[in-house]
Amino acid sequence: MKHFLNTQDWSRAELDAVLVEAARFKREKLGDQLKGKSIALVFFNPSMRTRTSFELGAFHLGGHAVVLAPGKDAWPIEFELGTVMDGDTEEHIAEVAKVLSRYVDLIGVRAFPKFVDWANDRQDKVLAAFAKYSTVPVINMETITHPCQELAHALALQEHFGTSDLRGKKYVLTWAYHPKALNTAVANSALTIATRMGMDVTLLCPTPDYILDERYMGWAEQNVAENGGSLTVSHDIDSAYAGADIVYAKSWGALPFFGNWEPEKPIRDQFKHFIVDERKMALTNNGVFSHCLPLRRNVKATDAVMDAPYCIAVNEAENRLHVQKAVMAALAKQ
Repeated sequence: MKHFLNTQDWSRAELDAVLVEAARFKREKLGDQLKGKSIALVFFNPSMRTRTSFELGAFHLGGHAVVLAPGKDAWPIEFELGTVMDGDTEEHIAEVAKVLSRYVDLIGVRAFPKFVDWANDRQDKVLAAFAKYSTVPVINMETITHPCQELAHALALQEHFGTSDLRGKKYVLTWAYHPKALNTAVANSALTIATRMGMDVTLLCPTPDYILDERYMGWAEQNVAENGGSLTVSHDIDSAYAGADIVYAKSWGALPFFGNWEPEKPIRDQFKHFIVDERKMALTNNGVFSHCLPLRRNVKATDAVMDAPYCIAVNEAENRLHVQKAVMAALAKQ
C-alpha cells in the first residue's frame, strides 16, 4: 500500500503521471474515480484552500469527505507510546487510525510542527503515526512538508511555460519577511520539487541561519545528481534575481532559533527589504512570480507584484484542487 507523505517517496514517473492526470481533471471537472469511496480529512490546524479543495475534489470524483478537528469536534489524540493517558488526550492514534481505516478509503492529515523543538518536530510524528497504524492510504495535507502544494506549483509552472520539461530554468526560492516565524514546510517542498524537475535552483536567504534543514538540502542535492540542474545558496538579492525565470517566495523561521524565537526576531526584522517588488522582478528574465498563499501584501510581496500579469499564485492555488484529485484517484486504485 502506497501513501502520499512526500513527493520524494514517489518516482519521477509517478509524479509525472499525477501531473498529467491533474491537467486532465482541470479540463474535465467531474469523474467517478472515488464513486462509493470516502476520505477522512483530519485537521490539527486551520485551513481554507486545503479543506475546500479536498472536500470539493472528493465530491467532483463521486466521493465523500468527512472533516475532523481533534480537540474540537473529535476527541484529542495521544501519539506517544507508553504514555499514561491521564491528561487531556482521550484516545491513542493506534485506535484512531485503525478505526478510521475501517470507515474510509483514504485519510488526509494536516498537522503543523509545535515550534518548540525542531529535533522532535522534524520526525513528523503525527503524520508518521497515521501512516504506521492506518490500513488505508494516508495523504500529507501539510506537516513539515507540503507535497500537494509542490504538485500544484509544478503544474502552474508547466502551464505557464507550455511544457512539462522545466530543465534549464533558473528558479529562485527566496525567503521573505514575516512578522512572526513560520513553518519551513513550503520552503522544504519548493526546494524538493524544483530540484526534482531539474531546474537550476538558487536558495536565497538572509544569512546561513536561514538555510533549510539538512534533510531537505540533502534531498535537493540528490535530485540534482539524478535529474540535472544545480543548487546554489545565496545571500545576495540582486545576483540571485538576475536572469531568473521563476521567483517563488516564502517566509520561514531560522532553525537555530527554533523554539527560542525572541532572539531571532530582531535578526529577522533587519531583512524586510527581502520583499518581492518591481525592482527585483525587473532583474529577472521576464520571470514569473508565485507564492503558496496566504500572503501578506506589502510585507512578503508588493501589490504591484501580486497584481502583475506574471503572478501565477492564484493559478497555483486553483491547481491544488486538480492535483489533489489526481493523488486521491491514484491512491484509491490500489
